[in-house]
Amino acid sequence: MVVPTIKYKLLRRGMSFIRNCSRISAGAALVATSPAWGHVVLSQAQAPAGSYYTAYFRVGHGCAGSATTALRIEVPPDVVTVRPQPKPGWSLNIEHQPLASPIKGEGGRLITERVSAITWTGGPLPDDEWDEFGMSTKLPDHTGVLYFPAVQICVQGSERWADTPSGGAPAHLSHPAPTVTLGPPAAAADSMANMKM
Repeated sequence: MVVPTIKYKLLRRGMSFIRNCSRISAGAALVATSPAWGHVVLSQAQAPAGSYYTAYFRVGHGCAGSATTALRIEVPPDVVTVRPQPKPGWSLNIEHQPLASPIKGEGGRLITERVSAITWTGGPLPDDEWDEFGMSTKLPDHTGVLYFPAVQICVQGSERWADTPSGGAPAHLSHPAPTVTLGPPAAAADSMANMKM
């Protein structure tokens, strides 16, 4: 009866090894599919074109262990209306850029300039903590991907999250810019959903 006991022990060890491998694989997959903890990203990565959108830029870590003291977000040229959210313990700096020609805003008000960048300065936000920095905006009417290049400044060093795919082809980027993908406008999306019913 010694042989069955040995077989049983080997079987238990084999099953334990397989379970551990499965856990490691699952953990690796989670890390690979969770960019929020590796980069500066938008917490909501999709929105209808032409909609009002609250963008929250999530900072998941510092710069090689150093605490974050500032975050600068560049606003895409086709985004005109932006209002940043104040953050306790952080100061705001809003950069403006003249428009090529004035456009009508809410209530018929004439808009002659746009917000081109926003910087939050303060903290510091420790490397082992995360936080979000918000702004409200009116998205353009076209579909596609909007890029918001970001610069993360730390007590020591900085990180520029501004890489975009060359030629529009998907690729692995070491420092990708935060993005939001614009889908069909809400009314159009509702119409398409109704047509499928």
